[in-house]
Amino acid sequence: MHYKRMGRTGIDVAALSFGTMTFGDGADKDMSAKLYARCRDAGVNLFDTADVYANGESERILGDLVKGHRDEIILATKAFYPTGDGPNCRGLSRRHLFKSIDASLTRLNTDRVDIYYLHAFDQRTPIEESLQALKDLQAQGKLLYVGISNFAAWQAMKAIMAAERIGLSVHCLQPMYNLVKRQSESELLPMAQDQDLAVMPYGPLAGGVLTGKYLSGTPDDARLCKQAAYRDRYRDSWVGQATARFVEAANEMGFHPASLAIAWVMSNPAISSPLIGARTLNQLQLALKASKIEMTPEMRSRLSALTPAPALATDRREEQD
Repeated sequence: MHYKRMGRTGIDVAALSFGTMTFGDGADKDMSAKLYARCRDAGVNLFDTADVYANGESERILGDLVKGHRDEIILATKAFYPTGDGPNCRGLSRRHLFKSIDASLTRLNTDRVDIYYLHAFDQRTPIEESLQALKDLQAQGKLLYVGISNFAAWQAMKAIMAAERIGLSVHCLQPMYNLVKRQSESELLPMAQDQDLAVMPYGPLAGGVLTGKYLSGTPDDARLCKQAAYRDRYRDSWVGQATARFVEAANEMGFHPASLAIAWVMSNPAISSPLIGARTLNQLQLALKASKIEMTPEMRSRLSALTPAPALATDRREEQD
């Protein structure tokens, strides 16, 4: 496992990070411990969760697992989505962020998180309020670095500029990015490079689509069957066609599609460390093998040609070549 500097920070992050959304939801405590240990053995040092994953159980399980070596790992969590039924149990208000981070710290059994993400852009709350809350929490030692997730490029730059005005820095970006979801290539990733932001994308396997396992049907227990958001995200007919071509290319190259799909994400120079996830040790092993694949320019070009490239940020193509 090799390591890269995390944006403008002075810390290094492994080429692959582990997302613990399956902890408590697909992987019980015993399996979660095995997945965590295997990641540690492979050199993974960043573990990512959120307050809403498995209704907080993901944070509780991860908190138990990090005992005894908390300082050896980079711990990330998030806030925005509803954590209760009340009208104020959601969003990026100062009130909700203060309550959310304290609840997360309790579940994680730690005094601080290394990266605290705004999990989505809040249309109802001025970004200045959210960022001032983060600055105050940072001053209290409850978070070290600020991240933003699921923001459009204009929203991200709005946050970055507002943060700078109050002496706060945004260091990390977490968008969705995979071979069939490439919208971030238009503006988000170039912006991240320009601003020297660490980019830890999620979903490199497109919810498992790029493994090819759905080409012959969708099992009843599959994520695409149980969660409407995933069905909607990857419902376009061309996705299945592109996946079939990708699986064929992976077989010709001698790699498992899961490993190759993650390696393709890793090969984008804007990417710091993709988040991998797993419910089983076999799934995790295939994901970890991505770090061993040397993605040549020719390989990346061939794979990229299998899916539609996103539109350019402006229509003046001649000035972007």
